[in-house]
Amino acid sequence: MVVFLGICYIFSANRRKVRWRPVLWGIALQVFLAFIILRTKHGYAAFDFLGKQVTTFLDYTNAGTKFVFGDDYEEHTIAFKILPVIIFFSSVISVLYYLGIMPLLISKIAWLMQITMKISGVESLTAAGNIFVGQTEAPLMIRPFLAHLTNSELHAVMTSGLATVAGGVLAIYITFGVQASHLMTASVMSAPAALAVSKLLYPETEIPETQSGEGIHIEEGGEKNVIEAAAKGASTAIALVANVGAMLITFFAYIAFFNAVLSWLGGLYGYPELSFENICSYVFVPLAFLMGVEWEDCRTVSKLLGIKVFLNELVGYIEMSPHIKNRTITRQSEVIATYALCGFSNFIGLGVLLGGLGPMAPNRKGDMANMAIRTLVGANIACFLTASIAGFLYDSSMEAVLTNTNSTLNGTLSNSTL
Repeated sequence: MVVFLGICYIFSANRRKVRWRPVLWGIALQVFLAFIILRTKHGYAAFDFLGKQVTTFLDYTNAGTKFVFGDDYEEHTIAFKILPVIIFFSSVISVLYYLGIMPLLISKIAWLMQITMKISGVESLTAAGNIFVGQTEAPLMIRPFLAHLTNSELHAVMTSGLATVAGGVLAIYITFGVQASHLMTASVMSAPAALAVSKLLYPETEIPETQSGEGIHIEEGGEKNVIEAAAKGASTAIALVANVGAMLITFFAYIAFFNAVLSWLGGLYGYPELSFENICSYVFVPLAFLMGVEWEDCRTVSKLLGIKVFLNELVGYIEMSPHIKNRTITRQSEVIATYALCGFSNFIGLGVLLGGLGPMAPNRKGDMANMAIRTLVGANIACFLTASIAGFLYDSSMEAVLTNTNSTLNGTLSNSTL
């Protein structure tokens, strides 16, 4: 963790102007949340229960999928079992927005970060929004202010968008066997981490228009009832489903092509096993080790990190799925990898972000382009910070305590029934 923060400070745009309050409070919020969830029995049990309920709830997607595609839908896992989850979850999020639950959650989280970290209203609201919605949807909440943001604010908005993931794709990762409770924790933890890292890499040197947070509010969607909200959410997800499917087809094809070329080149020098995954398994080993991954798992996790950065996190989770199922990496290494991969911080995500923000503030396209790589690096460091803290605080004995607690509870309920 110290190494990652040190890197940010060394490459800061203005080290003399660094305000340490947002940095220290951002890390403090991360550590506090991780400690409550990973080190306390009640916190661990609560998030484990919540994660299992989310997983069970998402499984109801299968009923609709089976009705539309028939009993054999599971033969095409990605197309007919995993992608439909996005549609269902998007509809649920839309309903929660209509009921006012989602705006309330976002505004309260934004308020907490603003009063503790002393950041501007647009920064806190965007970071909070990114926990639940995508990197192009969250900035819509601050669209009227985008053209007039300070460079530091714009950097924070971009970094927080790349360091987190949208709720719709979070649902996909769960279907690959990744533990829901850790995914939800990672998404929340990375929001303050992104702001802390951003304020180190690009400190505020101006006075933001929304420093007080006044005048910023979450606009209503305009739906007339719950049915319309549910239908709109499902319709909106169609483009996302098509995008995810297209990306998977394209990038797995690219991987196959690159591996064929690398194998041919490697064969010229007596090493036909050369591949993209093989290269990544060495390049990111130091980062994996710094995050607390056990040495025997460093190459495996390093490969996943490389896939996440150069392709995207979805492919990374797909590649991690067999390691979870077959237990070829330790539980701690799995947890660290889960947190490290949980973010849109890759070149594809950066392209999507620039494509979404550019039309909202055409006058800032030059600034966005200039700080693009810096925000990508910052977002990855934020994810790695989250993973480092999770790896440090993770205690495998908590799972045993939880198992014993559940067994005792089940026994008590059975006796009461008898």
